[in-house]
Amino acid sequence: MQQSKANILFTSTFTTSFIKSDLQSLEKNYTVFPVIGSGYKTPFKYLKLIGSVDITFSWFASVYSSVLIFFTKIFKKKSILILGGVDVAKEKELGYGIWNSPWKSLLVKYAITNADNVLAVDDSLKIKAMELCRYSGENIKILPTGFDPGYWKPAGEKNNTVLTVANCPDAARVKIKGIDFLIQIARAAKDFKFIVVGVADYLLSRLDIPQNMKSVSFLSQSQLLIEYQKSKVYFQPSYMEGLPNALCEAMLCECYPVGTNVGGIPAAIGNTGRIIEYGSVEQGCFALTEAITNGDGKSARLRIASRFSKEKREKELNSLIESLSK
Repeated sequence: MQQSKANILFTSTFTTSFIKSDLQSLEKNYTVFPVIGSGYKTPFKYLKLIGSVDITFSWFASVYSSVLIFFTKIFKKKSILILGGVDVAKEKELGYGIWNSPWKSLLVKYAITNADNVLAVDDSLKIKAMELCRYSGENIKILPTGFDPGYWKPAGEKNNTVLTVANCPDAARVKIKGIDFLIQIARAAKDFKFIVVGVADYLLSRLDIPQNMKSVSFLSQSQLLIEYQKSKVYFQPSYMEGLPNALCEAMLCECYPVGTNVGGIPAAIGNTGRIIEYGSVEQGCFALTEAITNGDGKSARLRIASRFSKEKREKELNSLIESLSK
């Protein structure tokens, strides 16, 4: 199928590996104008470009994406909005989530309900968006994040370590990603070795991690690949989650997956690993014991490669853009 000559305004307030992946995919077939960042000048950048594009593509529902979608209505452009997880978060006790702000929540609701197409990376996010926005969700479709099996692949022998990767720059994220729960399990499972990647250094002294746990505040993508390849078990202990990127990357590297029964974790793991109840140290210790003893990650890799590949997501995005360009 010959691609259209659609011009796309691609926006996000920050960048990650999965946001970069979508940008690179779109740039293969379309003329893309990326605006990555925030600040008062950002809406003016949108205004400068919107007359030259056919479609806007925004990662995460936010104040900025709501402004952009308002512009699309004025200029009669089509819009695509991605829901990733944090944009449907409302954890009052932790002060986590844009929906805790009365005025921001109104803008986010506008973005979600007025975008032409909302793509949620997991069905749980669609349900949450429908609850928060109090609408039927007719413009929401499910399109999982895509991962590259050619890059995330196994190599060499595995060691009996339990790996967890989480971006935790503050105390709220420590709770959201279940690092406190992970520490409880590590204290109980003293014979196992745990590695946690991504917790900010200043938080470590507060967490009092046990001796059988090693913490690394940051690893590059290539370094992370090596950790996935070495670790036999990947544990996703989250309290709240969308579709976890690190879990899917680890599964492609044939880590045996164990995760909590929240968000998109069960959808990623399926029957290739073990699902536990969040907060149950007993279930966690039992699942990790079984994983270390008998776990085999080959079926985990096959699941992600067949259901959540980068190629599959790219085809779906291209198909949507072509339909919007007619």
